[in-house]
Amino acid sequence: MAQLSLLFLVLLASVVTMPLARRIHVPQPVLMTLLGLAMALVPQIPNVRVDPDFILPLVLPPLIFAVARRSSVRYFRANVRPILLLAVALVAVTTTVVAAVFQWRVPGLPLAAAVALGALVSPPDPVAAVAVAGSIGLPRRLVAVLEGEGLFNDVTAIVIYSLAIEAVVSGHFSGADAALRLVLSAVVAVVLGIALGWLNTWLAGRLDDPTQQVALNLLVPFAAYTLAEEAHGSGVLAVVVCALYLADRAADADDVSFRLVGNAFWEIVEILITGVAFGLIGLELSTVLADVRSSWHGMLGDTAWVIAAVVLVRLLWLLPAAWISERLTHGEEDTPISWRETVVLWWSGMRGVATVALALAVPLTVHGGGAFPARSEIVFVAFCVVLFTLLVQGLSLPWLVRLLALRDHPDVHDEALRVLRWRAAKAGLRRLEELEEERRLPVELVDRLRERQHDRLARLYPERYEEDEAAEAKRRLARWRQAAEVEQEMIAASRREVLTARGEPGSDPGMADRVLRELDLRSARK
Repeated sequence: MAQLSLLFLVLLASVVTMPLARRIHVPQPVLMTLLGLAMALVPQIPNVRVDPDFILPLVLPPLIFAVARRSSVRYFRANVRPILLLAVALVAVTTTVVAAVFQWRVPGLPLAAAVALGALVSPPDPVAAVAVAGSIGLPRRLVAVLEGEGLFNDVTAIVIYSLAIEAVVSGHFSGADAALRLVLSAVVAVVLGIALGWLNTWLAGRLDDPTQQVALNLLVPFAAYTLAEEAHGSGVLAVVVCALYLADRAADADDVSFRLVGNAFWEIVEILITGVAFGLIGLELSTVLADVRSSWHGMLGDTAWVIAAVVLVRLLWLLPAAWISERLTHGEEDTPISWRETVVLWWSGMRGVATVALALAVPLTVHGGGAFPARSEIVFVAFCVVLFTLLVQGLSLPWLVRLLALRDHPDVHDEALRVLRWRAAKAGLRRLEELEEERRLPVELVDRLRERQHDRLARLYPERYEEDEAAEAKRRLARWRQAAEVEQEMIAASRREVLTARGEPGSDPGMADRVLRELDLRSARK
């Protein structure tokens, strides 16, 4: 019961900290981690004991899916070189350097155990990176690279980690087998991800209720992760591929209900699971300290060296990688190549859920019954790396972005949004002309619809009208503003009436809520 009450408190905090994080300009994952640390220091709050076998399959799939579904294959293609340099090459380099540093600091430690630590601290967390990037308004191309790195680096890190743990436990390792396993893991994940994406699309097409379609959508990331892991593939990669497949094939422009329900649902899922995941990071610290007991003081020196290696390797890798990326892409728009972008990309390498889950999943013993070498120190160092990158880098990143003046300019964003809306409105006018010819629509109907569409265009770009039409465009804009204000008052009165009816004896609350939602959607359509 105590654990259940604690879970409820963390879920409640996940919701409450959202507006607080925006108000104080602190990324919500960082705020939840701080809250977890504060709760861990309260003696009355019980220690958290979560089976590490459940952390990755329960937390990672929905978080990865929620991030990936907001992106597209096009963004990854546009940034494929920097993503590969970060998600594959940098993970391998970081693993190697950290393993060398840790083995140097802990004499007699098996190389495979040091590699396991290097692998589990090497992948930056996609949820933390994207949450921080979104809250401080980074340019979209940088967010795309951080998303791509965060989504794909877990694939490389988890495979290396699994091979290293297996080598320590069994005492055997083969380089050729490891390379083959890495390739097969990726192939299995891609095939399963595409297959489950296609199956989800086929099944969703046979479900009429959007809530049923969204429920099916929720099962997909868990199914992709579990099936891929059972088939010795990469569960994370399977989830990413499946999410991108579904995002790029959401081609039914008229499926409004599914999008409204689905987007709201996944936003809620992301808020709650992100809060729980990062709150758990802070709460688990007391458990980690209890495991190492009084010996943690002697581990601080080793921890400092590992943190320095993690941070510096990323910088030393990004400097030449940015130059290489610029030469290979010839300065394409979506490629982050400036030194300021490189510095921000370096400082955005925050570790999170995957690192914690992999650290806690390190076995207690090896074959033969002996203790896993330096397990307590590996777990302690991993937690310190997560806390340093989340708290120090996460809290200082907004300041660094302001210092480098690298925010995405609001005017640029607003202009791109206006252009897209203009294109959509012009497409509606073209379709009206086609329907006028095809169906021989009444003249008064066509004129009324055309006038409404021109009202929309006048609101977006009155300056794009010809000179003799400019005055008419301004009149349209003034009339629309007046009509919109009056219409909002009318809709507000309708909402009040529905709420009154909802509280009357014998009324159907479900029916009232449905009408209220319709009015809300009308109010949102400006």
